[in-house]
Amino acid sequence: MNLLWREALLSFRRTRLLSVLSVVTIAFALFVTGLFGLVAMNLRLALGQLEERVEVVAFVQRGTPSQTIAVATSDISAFPEVREVLYVSEADALERARTELVEFQDAYRDLEVNPLPPSLELKLQPGYRDARSAGEVAERLRGFGFIEDVRYGREWVQNLDRLRTIAGLVGLAIGSAFALVSMVIIGVTIRMTVLQRAREIQIMRLVGATDWFIRGPFILEGAIKGFLGGVLAVALCGAVFAAFKGQGVGLGLGLTFFGPLEVLALLVFGTLLGLAGSVVSVGRHLKRV
Repeated sequence: MNLLWREALLSFRRTRLLSVLSVVTIAFALFVTGLFGLVAMNLRLALGQLEERVEVVAFVQRGTPSQTIAVATSDISAFPEVREVLYVSEADALERARTELVEFQDAYRDLEVNPLPPSLELKLQPGYRDARSAGEVAERLRGFGFIEDVRYGREWVQNLDRLRTIAGLVGLAIGSAFALVSMVIIGVTIRMTVLQRAREIQIMRLVGATDWFIRGPFILEGAIKGFLGGVLAVALCGAVFAAFKGQGVGLGLGLTFFGPLEVLALLVFGTLLGLAGSVVSVGRHLKRV
């Protein structure tokens, strides 16, 4: 094992400039992947905050007995999709409108009759804040005789679902593309190292070295390059995040950086890419040496 590490580190020393260039190139590829992951993570958090605003509102007929509403509220609270049910009386609805709709304060102040009906506001459980679940809850609410109308902003919720799907697909596509680019870069650098040491490898074979003994240092070298590229990529992501964090706060955006698990995942991802690129490249090019 010590010999394996020594040979891998000696390879770095022999091709110092090439090794530095390959680590920097790998780091850039992983940096772009990590940067997109950072954007995707913050976008997912922002979508999660938007999801909390998804609610179903059922408008109640005027004059409905409070006991009927209380029983229905208990039944609705038992729905698996429902987290909370809030009853909003006519007076509460009018007071809320006066507070939130500032541009209509004068109009609401001079009213002789309250035009706003009472309602039941339903907040949904995490995992059910999508158009299908909200629509199913709305259909069940329409089955109550005292419910006049049910609304849940169907188009807005559907657009939110589309945005979630698009963000996931784009993230997968870009992440996969840069993963392939990283593997190609690592493979090219390993290939150049193999070709540079072709005469040395032939001598090792003449003295009885097995293919796995020859491959070991190259594979470990690729893993080390991938790991160092991951470390540099994390540092670059941190620098970019620090530069934009202040602007995000100024715009009212609570930006979040990678946690320990995400950082570890990026380092492991870089290491595995290095291993994969090395294994493929060494196996292919040792046959030609």
